[in-house]
Amino acid sequence: MPNAMEMLRQDHRKVKELFEQFEHAEESQAKEQIVENTVRELEVHAALEEEIFYPAAEEQIDEKESIDEAREEHHVVKLLIGELKKMSADDERYDAKYKVLSESVKHHIEEEESELFPKLEGQLDAEALGAQMENRKQELQRQPHKRSGARGAKSRNRGRSRKGRQSAAKKARRKATGGRR
Repeated sequence: MPNAMEMLRQDHRKVKELFEQFEHAEESQAKEQIVENTVRELEVHAALEEEIFYPAAEEQIDEKESIDEAREEHHVVKLLIGELKKMSADDERYDAKYKVLSESVKHHIEEEESELFPKLEGQLDAEALGAQMENRKQELQRQPHKRSGARGAKSRNRGRSRKGRQSAAKKARRKATGGRR
């Protein structure tokens, strides 16, 4: 049965390896593939922490402030991911943006592994939580990955008038919010 904190540590090692690969990549296509893999890993990992791990941690230890900080770090990472998804490796600040993402995530990992995880050792049913996280991870990995990259948006909008693009954007927002404005 998977241990929740070991699962998260494995995810941490995986994204650190992707950060290392990016540093050595030279071709645009290789960089874009690494970024896409990193984004997918981080999106799944953040969902597991936010939906399952952090709520369980809050029930066991009085660390609301550090868990709130971790959630805010996730928010910053999501903003950077959103920007990277709209870029290509040919964009002037692509490498810099990925490096900032890397540094932010490494800081987050360091805090979790050195501060939060030790406080949770023996406080959580790590195996039961791990099983729950493993099930959710499999669900998330089965979902199709959406790349909203600049080229994808351009090709989707090609041939549409400005009004048609705005209408399509409104439909997408309504769908995402369940019809609410």
